[in-house]
Amino acid sequence: MLKSLLLLTAALTFSSATLASSDEAWAEDAKAMKAACLKASQLKNPTVISEIMMFDDSVGYSALAIGGRYPQPQMKKKRGRELCLWHRASKKTQIAEADTLLNLKR
Repeated sequence: MLKSLLLLTAALTFSSATLASSDEAWAEDAKAMKAACLKASQLKNPTVISEIMMFDDSVGYSALAIGGRYPQPQMKKKRGRELCLWHRASKKTQIAEADTLLNLKR
């Protein structure tokens, strides 16, 4: 009985450590994604304007919306949005203009 209790305690301790490590790894990945997307942005003073959108592992990407202002003089500091795709395996980003992404017609 005591042996079973010790084994159960050890298993639960190991499971908790694994879960915490996994949570920490996800948090680090989210932090890296946000930093990479902000760095890749073409907007002036970019900020994260959405939660991370996770796609299935078979796709391998996560997405994030970025907001800021266009730096070009002809744009007269107009607000802009970009969609950042983050490839989780390679840690590479792709940026696309996304000004109409959140415009909903009613």
